[in-house]
Amino acid sequence: MANGPAPFSDIGKRAKDLLTKDYNYDYKFVLSVPGSTPMGLVATGLTKGQIFLGDVSAQYKSGRTVVDVKVDTYSNVSTKVTVHEVMPSTKAVLSFDVPDHKSGKLDVQYIHPRIAIDSSIGLNPSPVLNLAAAVGHKDILVGCEVGFDTASASFTKYTAGISFNKPDLSAALILMDKGQTLKASYVHSVDASNKTQVVAEMTHGLSTLENSFTIGSAHAIDRYNMVKTRFSDNGKVAMLCQRVWRPKSLITFSAEYDTKKTEVAPKWGLALALTP
Repeated sequence: MANGPAPFSDIGKRAKDLLTKDYNYDYKFVLSVPGSTPMGLVATGLTKGQIFLGDVSAQYKSGRTVVDVKVDTYSNVSTKVTVHEVMPSTKAVLSFDVPDHKSGKLDVQYIHPRIAIDSSIGLNPSPVLNLAAAVGHKDILVGCEVGFDTASASFTKYTAGISFNKPDLSAALILMDKGQTLKASYVHSVDASNKTQVVAEMTHGLSTLENSFTIGSAHAIDRYNMVKTRFSDNGKVAMLCQRVWRPKSLITFSAEYDTKKTEVAPKWGLALALTP
């Protein structure tokens, strides 16, 4: 696949990852077994209250084709077939779930040195069409995304955004919720080594005139330990501590406290990701 600009979904992604990625308030275990053969396995277990959810994923690679199959605790089977270079700079992704016969979807992604296009269509009699496009030049990325429901002949979404990215900073502005909400985010690296980053995200309802904001930080104490914090205007405070205790193996502790609901106990979770 030729190199090109980032897809539309990358607009604002850096701020979103700093504020949400790896935060977990349940017990989670992930075991990844990369094989020396083209086959790899991943087992995931998640405890939510008294409920245990789990799944086993397998990935098989052969030439330009990658097949991913996942089976969960309810015997649902999810399959994804990715074929690279079906045409120059283009890949196709076919996904479907069993027994949900209406879940089939076909994605086609095209990456050009200046433009990235991602289109998808549901494989059913009344499909939902989605199209996202992004144009990049140097440090600037501009894009839009639309969704159209053929059953109701109506748009399900239309979103537009622009981002400016440098190694030490990232800023994004997104018009979302069918033009009803404006979201702005900013990420800044405090030091040249990017060990400490601060992030701010604000949303403004254009029709409701309601505002909300979240600020956060991420600090790499050393090559093995990282701490993240998050503060929201709704009174919620969150913290994350993550340690690399062996190569590609992480243990993560997350906690969140609602300062406006002092009678409610803090939420916390533990996640273990193990790669032998």
